[in-house]
Amino acid sequence: MQMTLEDLRRILAECAGEGDFLDPRVDIADTSFTDLGYDSLALLETAARIEQEFGVSLPEDLIATLDTPRSLLAAVREASVQTI
Repeated sequence: MQMTLEDLRRILAECAGEGDFLDPRVDIADTSFTDLGYDSLALLETAARIEQEFGVSLPEDLIATLDTPRSLLAAVREASVQTI
């Protein structure tokens, strides 16, 4: 199963609670995680949820370089292709 932006939006909400990213009319794909109110710890929690739900593990050093939901989705897709 491929992870979508809506899947990521839901996981972000589970990890961070309320925020602009909850409104599906708001395009968050290229909004920085900083602008979304995310810090490195929240991203690590998000990555852990992605691994639990989608079976895709992202290295911590890679997670630190991801700055937008689009870049995170691309990394998840690339990692899932490599594990097949």
